[in-house]
Amino acid sequence: MRGLPAAARGYIGCVALAAALCTAPALRLGAGAPWTGALALATLYALCEQVRRRLPGGRAPYGTPSYAGPGWAAPVLLAGAFLLPPPLAALTAVPGALLAPADARWAAARRVWHAAVPALACCAAAEVFRAIDHHPLSAPRFPDLLLPAAAAAVAFCAVPAGLEGGVLVTAERHPVRTAWRGSLTRSLGPHLVHGLAGLMMAVLWCSSYGPPAALLVLLPMHLSCWVFDRCHRERAAHQATIRALVQAVDIKDRYTRGHSERVGRASVMIARELGMAEDRMEVLRFAGILHDVGKLGVPTRLLRKDGPLTPEERRVIELHPEYGHEIVRGIGFLGEARSAILHHHERLDGRGYPYGLKGHQIPEFARVVAVADAFDAMTSTRSYSRARPVPVAVAELRKCAGTQFDPRMVRALAASLARYGWHPDLVTAAAGEPPSARGGRGNVTPEGVDGPDGRTVSAAVTPGPAPERAGGPGGGGAGTARTERAPEPRRGGVR
Repeated sequence: MRGLPAAARGYIGCVALAAALCTAPALRLGAGAPWTGALALATLYALCEQVRRRLPGGRAPYGTPSYAGPGWAAPVLLAGAFLLPPPLAALTAVPGALLAPADARWAAARRVWHAAVPALACCAAAEVFRAIDHHPLSAPRFPDLLLPAAAAAVAFCAVPAGLEGGVLVTAERHPVRTAWRGSLTRSLGPHLVHGLAGLMMAVLWCSSYGPPAALLVLLPMHLSCWVFDRCHRERAAHQATIRALVQAVDIKDRYTRGHSERVGRASVMIARELGMAEDRMEVLRFAGILHDVGKLGVPTRLLRKDGPLTPEERRVIELHPEYGHEIVRGIGFLGEARSAILHHHERLDGRGYPYGLKGHQIPEFARVVAVADAFDAMTSTRSYSRARPVPVAVAELRKCAGTQFDPRMVRALAASLARYGWHPDLVTAAAGEPPSARGGRGNVTPEGVDGPDGRTVSAAVTPGPAPERAGGPGGGGAGTARTERAPEPRRGGVR
């Protein structure tokens, strides 16, 4: 455990001691205890731990909490909790956890942790199951056993979720206020499914068909985990595609790095206030992140030009929404995001570009991204001015509501800011960029908005002549108020 913080070593030691105390009563059970069943389940679980990393979908997806490690083999542990006394149920998890591969860094601590956590979870699940149901398992009683099994599955999920937060605090220095956030709700659904499968295994185990019939439950569990793993990998591929496009834009237009990520966050903030469905919010986040991807088609010399733009250069830059739409046309999972990329510079009064759409002719996603884009332009530090305070930016958006912006979107952003606050540095850091690197160049027109570079700033906050140029094409647009937690860094610790 060399290199592991002292607090983490103490915490892991306490968890291991608690697990040992839970399993110690097994020594007093005597020969009449179901040792054969415990040995069979422990062997089965250990075998599953060995093969799950070699089968498609066997390894838990990245980001899955460590206590969800058993994956499709979790029903074996829950079946033990339903069939065995609590001390024996705890022991079924230990051999498989100790034999499973562990990362070289803090390997001993990881093995102890991976053995102690499921042991405590199994013991708690068995105690809860017996506290609610005192009768032996049998097939005719299956419906009556659903409630005790569900309660045991909740305990099987809640105990490790609580322990996980502790190790994040002690080993990885996570803030206490966020260490436990979402850990239980993320894993509760899968564990309830595992509880049902474990109950089916236990009932079949006790039936006339015997233990071999119980093994059949593992096949559909493995197939379902494989399907979820495929979905996770597809989602990861989508995220990688988005990230690659955003990084290409940031490299080309160095003045607006981090802007796309913040616009995506602000767009989600507005969408949540409007009550959009989760799947649409995800697509809208993609729209915000990719709204300036068309700059890949704009000559770099124009994006980085230090002097004023000529009318011809402005017309070239005003093509970037159409370039962006062409770039993402074939990416099917973007859906409505493609129309937002094409129309995020349209105005409600019809004076926008590229097609001069008016009012509700402008797609809903485009109206959301336009507001988010403008907010970030005003609240980000530019080469010629400091970031405006959030209240000033919101006031300017309200002044332009009805002419340039959809008033409904402006109200939603203002309400969300009042509820959640604005933390652009956290969003920027989550995108992999130091907060000090934020910046960009702006374009403030006499009418108040919408230069060809993607900036939308009201004339009321015009900072005066820009030292570099008056109509810069550097990317920008709007802000991203923070609605959800930034993506969590990869967790190391004892996992």
